[in-house]
Amino acid sequence: MLFGLFASGLVHAQATRTWVSGVGDDANPCSRTAPCKTFAGAISKTAAGGTIDVLDPGGFGAVTITKSITIEADGSIGSAGVSNTNGINVNAGATDIVTLRGLKIVGLGSAAPGLKGISVSQVGSLVIEGVQIENFTTGGIDLSLLTSAATVNVRDTVVRNCGGTATSINAGIVIRPAVGGSANVNLERVQVFSSVQSGLYLDGTSGPVSVNVRNSVISTTAGDGIVVTSGPFATQLMLDDVLVSENAQAGLLATGSGALIRVSNSTISGNLQGIQTTTGGQVISFGNNRIRGNVTDGAPTGTAPLQ
Repeated sequence: MLFGLFASGLVHAQATRTWVSGVGDDANPCSRTAPCKTFAGAISKTAAGGTIDVLDPGGFGAVTITKSITIEADGSIGSAGVSNTNGINVNAGATDIVTLRGLKIVGLGSAAPGLKGISVSQVGSLVIEGVQIENFTTGGIDLSLLTSAATVNVRDTVVRNCGGTATSINAGIVIRPAVGGSANVNLERVQVFSSVQSGLYLDGTSGPVSVNVRNSVISTTAGDGIVVTSGPFATQLMLDDVLVSENAQAGLLATGSGALIRVSNSTISGNLQGIQTTTGGQVISFGNNRIRGNVTDGAPTGTAPLQ
């Protein structure tokens, strides 16, 4: 009897590493030799802190993450193709760590494409690395539901053709915590192209926001390249070696007395207006930027010395 109970416990134990495959089956245990078909099928069989690996190219569907986990495609194309829904929802614990690596997250079709590529409600730390996000109507990476204090690191990632037509809040990348949330975000080697509205949107209406962007490109949006707007909470952005170009409206827009953009070694060119500030917003230049070739270049509201 004891052996039977022990064996039953083994059957239901979650693995620290599972696999998905284009020819898998969610009825499988998600082992390397018997992989699952979808991310959603694999996550229930993966222990907290574990890893879901992609064995071969395929479309593995939407998934909601509620615990610490890594989903990665190492050398294979792991795709989450969705229609009329979000690609990946992150609603984990306030101290959980989630990593998404090497994935392609795509909104399918023109009649009902995806809503948000990655939607974050709660997490302690989120790493997005080597990910492609395309064709989502509300946003590529969206933190507008965030209710925890989160650190988000995005590296080597492309966000293309994301954002809605109704409002600039529906941008390529939206960093806008909900009540109780705060965001500390680092973007490095990130490219945001062809957003239907803004490329990068920061909003401190409900929680504080601090963002650093380095060696990145925000280009060819139908709205503003980068928007920083404050409410009761401060919203701060640091740009270092960033190209903001060919956007239909302002390259940089800071609005509200708590909105602050610091800019170093960056190029703002080819936009309708290079720099725009309203209602007390600030853009501080370190004096080593290239703000030329816009219809109206504009100017920083202040300068700071290099040290």
